[in-house]
Amino acid sequence: MANCRDPWLPWVTVRHEYIGQKAYQIPHSTAVRDIKQLIYEETDLPVIEQQLVHNGKVLDDKVQIGTLVPTGSAEVSMALEGRGLKGGGRFGQTTPPLVEFLKDILRRYPEGGQILKELIQNAEDAGATEVKFMYDEKEYGVESLWSHDMAQYQGTALYVYNDAVFTTEDWNGIQEIARSRKREDPLKVGRFGIGFNSVYHITDVPSIFSGEQIGMLDPHQTLFGAHESGQCWNLKTDMKEITELTDQFAPYIGLFGNSGKTIKDGSFSGTLFRFPLRIKPSQLSANIYNKEKVLELFESFKADADTVLLFLKSVQKVSLHVRESDGTERMLFQVTAGENPENKLERPNSLKTLGLATDSYSNGVPNGTVTCATYQVNIETQDETAKETQRTTWLVCNGVGGRGLCSDLDSLADDLKFIPTIGIALPLTRIDEDKGATSGFSGRAFCFLPLPPGEESLTGLPVHVSGFFGLTDNRRSIKWREVDQWRDPAALWNELLIVTVIPRAYFTLIMEAIKRIQTKKDQDFPLSPRDAYGAWPDPNRIKPRWKPILEPLFHDLLQQQVIYSLTNSWIQVDEAVFSELDTDVDITEMVISYLQSSGMQVARVPAAVDAVLNTYVTGPASVKKVTPPLVRQVIRKAKHKGSSQEKLLLLEFVLSDNGYSDLIGLELLPLQDETFAAFSSSVSDKDAVYIASEEYPRYRIKVLKLSLCLFKTTKSLIFECKYC
Repeated sequence: MANCRDPWLPWVTVRHEYIGQKAYQIPHSTAVRDIKQLIYEETDLPVIEQQLVHNGKVLDDKVQIGTLVPTGSAEVSMALEGRGLKGGGRFGQTTPPLVEFLKDILRRYPEGGQILKELIQNAEDAGATEVKFMYDEKEYGVESLWSHDMAQYQGTALYVYNDAVFTTEDWNGIQEIARSRKREDPLKVGRFGIGFNSVYHITDVPSIFSGEQIGMLDPHQTLFGAHESGQCWNLKTDMKEITELTDQFAPYIGLFGNSGKTIKDGSFSGTLFRFPLRIKPSQLSANIYNKEKVLELFESFKADADTVLLFLKSVQKVSLHVRESDGTERMLFQVTAGENPENKLERPNSLKTLGLATDSYSNGVPNGTVTCATYQVNIETQDETAKETQRTTWLVCNGVGGRGLCSDLDSLADDLKFIPTIGIALPLTRIDEDKGATSGFSGRAFCFLPLPPGEESLTGLPVHVSGFFGLTDNRRSIKWREVDQWRDPAALWNELLIVTVIPRAYFTLIMEAIKRIQTKKDQDFPLSPRDAYGAWPDPNRIKPRWKPILEPLFHDLLQQQVIYSLTNSWIQVDEAVFSELDTDVDITEMVISYLQSSGMQVARVPAAVDAVLNTYVTGPASVKKVTPPLVRQVIRKAKHKGSSQEKLLLLEFVLSDNGYSDLIGLELLPLQDETFAAFSSSVSDKDAVYIASEEYPRYRIKVLKLSLCLFKTTKSLIFECKYC
């Protein structure tokens, strides 16, 4: 966007077959020799070698440009001749015209709800707390405008408001579309410099009203004079012109707390973007927008609106509005992020901790750990059209890698101007321990805001993961190292984040969830103890790109008290005995009860956690499970003093693996008098024990039929049965 200039000053256009076209806006009194000097400064072609030709005549150096301006026009065209430019002059590449440059951005950049997300990113960068979108059907006057060509932009428009004010850097940055000022500040979300320009899918003439200025952009360079790509007005110094062009500035009055008095006061305490809808094809785009397409934008935004605010630090409310042609305004949809009602300082304090860690990293302060901070956030969506309100609760852990954690990561951070920050969000509502997280939940990747939905953004994790990732230039997906880009620094950065910062933040999240379950068991906390398993990643579901998280995560996690026993206590893996027995069978309850009475900690875990234990628990502390050999071992040590019925059930269980040779010494052999004898290896007649059967029912002892006829060992005969 150009600075405010006199629209009546003439333009001189100089054309040459090698250097292309040069344009200069100069006073009428400028002489031809002055134009030659300007050309020299750009091309190094000496003034003495230049000839400027106008209407077929070579111009004298003393001729003033004002004498060449045709009546009714403000442009003078001339040709440049100079032998120094025919092969031996200045040489170099040129950039495409502005419209072509923007068209290329639109070809690569996604249309749809992502446009709204980019504008939310701008608001987040500016420190805004609220963003509002409005489709405005109102038509404005066309009498008092800058020019008659402006009339086509006085109709329906999309407005975007946020409660932050543009800085001088913002005004400069929005004009420099080929250079991102946000790269100088790596904490800015939309650091790629092209995000804002996605609005050209919708409009040809975007405008901004913020603080003391109103600015309009015109990439076609036709509205404000030849070669001018925009115009700005200052509410203090240009009030006379603003007052005269009543219709031109009427669209900025009366929206989102803005009023006529605001303009007269000379300042607007917020930022208002206005995007007049494209009503006919232009050189920039053939994309026509109307109310239906704007509402489609709104719907695509609503599809994942419940997660848009999840990892943002500033923006806490986004709403969608419509203003009818008669001025009636109504809200369609709203999403808000709220603090933990039990501890409203939890999130602010966490963000302060993260901010200090980020500053330390940026300043090169050594710290070889990951600084983590966890807080609870409640997100509410209010859909006025469907008359629905939904609330979700999340536990969010953010981590900042310390300087010295990984030297390769530090080197890439300095080169790319990145910060090793990560966020992990666990849904706390309706967690399914077998399926992981909320039923139907699909973990996605974020770069502060959710990446476009699709297979590439899915992680297979039971949590959402946000990171300062290196993205493709259209922000559609995370960069990964491929055969043809193995040395891509942004792709390598992403892989290092996955094995350094993410596992530690994920570990902290799970441990914090367990801590809150323990301390809030008597309060209204959404998770139950067994729900905590739903936060564990399932090795069989996680996408290949994200699998490197698993080993460092479980290396730390499985050393902690993360197993919930059936006696309602948290224990370490090596303290637990895991039961896979059928809970619907009476014998299971008896076996577990016996083991617990013998001092053992029995636990049940979902299949996914069991797979983790079998894969990642190594060394001498192998996973112990409830099996017949283990129960036989416990009986041998602790005996059993329960009822006869309980002993019979225990006998049935310890026989279920056919480990008959391991029965010796167990006092589980039922006798006629309802006592129990120990199994013995003796083969003498006096030690023989005879057991009744259906064929020989004389003593009618109540015994188990399924195994007692098979008691033989390879070493000796313990006893005989008529079934044998």
